[in-house]
Amino acid sequence: MMIKNTFIYISKAIVFGLTMAVVIIFLMPFITGKSLTNNLFSHSAINSNDLSFASAVRKAAPAVVNIYSLSIDQRKPLKPSSLQGLGSGVIMSKEGYILTNYHVIKKADEIVIALQDGREFTSEVVGSDPETDLAVLKIEGEHLPLVPLELEHPARVGDVVLAIGNPYNLGQTITQGIISATGRNGLSSGYLDFLQTDAAINAGNSGGALIDTTGQLVGINTAAFQIGNESGTHGISFAIPITLAHSIMGKLIQDGRVIRGALGISGEAVSPFIAQLLNIPDLTGVLITSIEPRGPAEKAKLQKRDVITHYEGEVVPSVAMLMDRVAETPPNTQVNMSIIRDGKPYNVTVVIKEKPIVYN
Repeated sequence: MMIKNTFIYISKAIVFGLTMAVVIIFLMPFITGKSLTNNLFSHSAINSNDLSFASAVRKAAPAVVNIYSLSIDQRKPLKPSSLQGLGSGVIMSKEGYILTNYHVIKKADEIVIALQDGREFTSEVVGSDPETDLAVLKIEGEHLPLVPLELEHPARVGDVVLAIGNPYNLGQTITQGIISATGRNGLSSGYLDFLQTDAAINAGNSGGALIDTTGQLVGINTAAFQIGNESGTHGISFAIPITLAHSIMGKLIQDGRVIRGALGISGEAVSPFIAQLLNIPDLTGVLITSIEPRGPAEKAKLQKRDVITHYEGEVVPSVAMLMDRVAETPPNTQVNMSIIRDGKPYNVTVVIKEKPIVYN
């Protein structure tokens, strides 16, 4: 009898629990305002929303402008200006400074800036730097949208990025990809440190923004990989890292140009064969392969086949490092270098000169 009463008691408890569970499930849509399906798959819905980059685009896109380079026929100056080129740019400050590519605005007689809110401005060129393919423009306007910027967090390989620009004058367009590689040097200048991405960068995207998934600016779009006359459809595009672009922008605003030091040499890394041939103890240093006539190196009596091992007391591990240090040295600065000539060490004093700017 006791066992029977216990069984009845447990059965009633189970039935009561199941009944309450059904009631709660039935009432849940009325309590939360969501359907049963949405409640059951709410986690999936959250994950789906995480894949949207709409918030990042809303933050950055208004500051990405369309740039129209116009040319005037000097033989017919009264004739309306014709479109010479198009590109994109990024508003970097409330003062109206815009960062873009040099190749977007070179040889332009007039530059028109179109904002996404419909406003148009005629801009002036503050300065340009062909070495890094960067230029700074300026417009006069109020309540200008600014791009989010965080210089302390550089882009990493694997980061998801979005390219914003005006390809083929179709209007502002967003393309998505990842950072495929960093540190792609020598594509157009030894001073560049490209970001490689598979986000599509087409004609008109140049000078536009490369942003991360939070809307922060990480680079300035500049080029797509091409072979011969092929279009850039290989999934390989390049952007200038924002740390470098921001530094160049500051120099252009201050001086209208980038002042770089020059040593007047060409060089290459020391290979094992060269090290053995010239009796060099290790593979550090830069082998001088040519010397510019009447340049700083020639005036300091440097010679071909000399190996530069130290620059101002700092070990020289590569050509890129040496060229960077020389470029960063103010012109007319006297520097000390250590070299190896015919297997013997020497100290040499060189007066760095300014590297001329070549506009093409």
